[in-house]
Amino acid sequence: MPGMSKPPVIVLVRPQLGENIGKAARAMLNFGLTEMRLVSPRDGWPNPAAGPAASGADVVLEQAQVYASVAEAVADCAHVYATTVRKRGVTKPVVNAEEAARDIHAAQNSGGGRSAILFGPERSGLETEDVALARTILTVPINPEFGSLNLAQAVILVAYEWSKGVSLAQPTLEDLLPPAPQEELEGLIAHFEELLAPKGYFRPEARAEATRRTLRSLLTKPAWNHLEVRTLRGVLNYLGKRDRD
Repeated sequence: MPGMSKPPVIVLVRPQLGENIGKAARAMLNFGLTEMRLVSPRDGWPNPAAGPAASGADVVLEQAQVYASVAEAVADCAHVYATTVRKRGVTKPVVNAEEAARDIHAAQNSGGGRSAILFGPERSGLETEDVALARTILTVPINPEFGSLNLAQAVILVAYEWSKGVSLAQPTLEDLLPPAPQEELEGLIAHFEELLAPKGYFRPEARAEATRRTLRSLLTKPAWNHLEVRTLRGVLNYLGKRDRD
């Protein structure tokens, strides 16, 4: 079915600066969106300032299409969202970014037509006439005393929420090694005790058992893996060697 499973279109309405278009493209590609449409960009298109600001998101800029009006830009879209943090005198359903993302994914999965998200010019945002063309208003909770988001910030908020419904890499996640076996932990604890006892760490004798118990709890709580235990043993070997030297 036409439009099925296609990500939403990001529509920048009368964007003013090429740098902001580039930053919006960068925000889009970070979260898996590639289709940008521009409505009457103030400085024309292509804009040489957009490329450096995109920081490598060239595929978004190269495929960007330019339209003379918002109506033309969203003509093939069944679901149009207008982003704004201010009242525009237009009565329409209002959703936040999370709700919009959920609705867009539902439309994608059901083949219910394409979705477009409108972002207004940097200085003033969308005009009332732009919002009137949308089916739904998309807004976010924001400080009422400072409701000012720049273009790329607004795009990245919406793109991030949409990305939660797709599989993207999470480069900060690492494969964690399993905890070291108890035998290695016992060796580590014994190594500590071996070095600490001659220095009188477990004195007075009446407190020795409690001190050893506390030391054991301290060393077993972090769930060290075998590499970490080996590193600590190496540290202790070095310290013991320095004492003997």
